[in-house]
Amino acid sequence: MSAAPRPRAQRRRDTECRLTQDIDLWVATASSDGAPYLVPLSFDWDGEALLLATPADSPTGRNLAANRTVRLGLGDTRDVSMIDGDVELLEIDALPRERGDRFAARTGFDPRALTTRYRWFRIVPRRIQAWREADELEGRELMRDGRWLV
Repeated sequence: MSAAPRPRAQRRRDTECRLTQDIDLWVATASSDGAPYLVPLSFDWDGEALLLATPADSPTGRNLAANRTVRLGLGDTRDVSMIDGDVELLEIDALPRERGDRFAARTGFDPRALTTRYRWFRIVPRRIQAWREADELEGRELMRDGRWLV
């Protein structure tokens, strides 16, 4: 038996906790001809945006740069937060050193030290939904147009 449905305010707190504590998430993009692509990547959350890094010439890197939108999935299928966001593209040396250091410390991965050409992708959430089971589908939208609803 699952727990009672969480109020939306609790779902927001749980999502914000996950953003500050989780290290990896699912990144869903699409090519210009609509071919879907899904990969796990490490991220860092600064309270406003998520920071990701991936090779510039990878399918994900190309899709993010071309479309400038993304869907991110945090958690597992029975406790998920879905984030639709707008993508800002940054060359690997364009990020302030402190921000790159924070990403590396948090994720255990520093793309600045690699020979493969990486880019940073800063994702600003536009829409966030969170739910556990079917009984939480109602009220699952927590953010719309970049503004928290709760």
